[in-house]
Amino acid sequence: MASIPSTPLLANELDIVIPTIRNLDFLEMWRPFFQPYHLIIVQDGDPTKTIRVPEGFDYELHNRNHVESLLGKRASCISFKDSACRCYGFLVSKKKYIYTIDDDCFVAKNPTGEDINALEQHIKNLLTPSTPHFFNTLYDPYRDGADFVRGYPFSLREGVPTAVSHGLWLNIPDYDAPTQLVKPHERNTRYVDAIMTVPKGTLFPMCGMNLAFDRELIGPAMYFGLMGHGQPIGRYDDMWAGWCVKVICDHLNLGVKTGLPYIWHSKASNPFVNLKKEYKGIFWQEEIIPFFQSVVLPKECTTVQKCYLALAEKVKEKLGSVDPYFTKLAEGMTTWIEAWDAHNPSSEATGSLANGLAKVNLGN
Repeated sequence: MASIPSTPLLANELDIVIPTIRNLDFLEMWRPFFQPYHLIIVQDGDPTKTIRVPEGFDYELHNRNHVESLLGKRASCISFKDSACRCYGFLVSKKKYIYTIDDDCFVAKNPTGEDINALEQHIKNLLTPSTPHFFNTLYDPYRDGADFVRGYPFSLREGVPTAVSHGLWLNIPDYDAPTQLVKPHERNTRYVDAIMTVPKGTLFPMCGMNLAFDRELIGPAMYFGLMGHGQPIGRYDDMWAGWCVKVICDHLNLGVKTGLPYIWHSKASNPFVNLKKEYKGIFWQEEIIPFFQSVVLPKECTTVQKCYLALAEKVKEKLGSVDPYFTKLAEGMTTWIEAWDAHNPSSEATGSLANGLAKVNLGN
């Protein structure tokens, strides 16, 4: 097994957020990579259930009782019986960076058989710029052995700050229920050694099982919506957050990277259960995606909070007619920002328009 890095990157500036309903034995596999970092575990479901965490990890454990105690009436914006509860961990963190992972995700191996330090790769993605305004055919030009190709405008080579690093997965694909049903035995075995910036104006389906972000740049927009218990929809939490985040990143001149690192997704969820959760979302997404593709935020929205509140108003105005759920979701979005600002008073100017980016030396 790989040894713990002698000088782990950002050990005092990053929290790992894990939503769970079970014992966290999976952490043993991640010990070489996660042990130097602080864990925020968000226990979903029954708060009286005991969750076992392997010894030797620095962690805090939150359950529904903690959510309601801290947030009071605003606790209504945190989903129950759904992995969307993870955003509570984003709210209570005091670190600059967040990495979030699901408890059925294990360490993957690269084509040479070496364990992949997913967290280290996410950090490298976040500490190098993104290039949303002009696509580089060698993908991420800031990686070792790559650069900008001939014809790439020199005026755009400085890039923009990276707010989100979206990792991928081997083994169990992240499919919707209909695709799961017709491809029950399909597995992702392709390891693509690439990182790219999602272009400006382009949406993507964000998956929360292997995701890192700069909390200071985009944290208030990382709200995973109202899902699960008491809601008519599930399994759209991370995608909803991703659509909101991408619109705001485009507006604030921030970048989103996708590709490396890979993790090993070990467990396929039940497609029939998933279909019940996704059923309305499969229809609604045909209205939701055109909404996000066309939405324009006002110029006076210069912080993530202002952007998100403006987006909530537009959700209520444009999607409320699709179903009353979206009016309720818009209210949850507003409540989320109120909760964020109440517990993160120093982040009032979070996500201000970027004015350049200091170069970071990542070392080897």
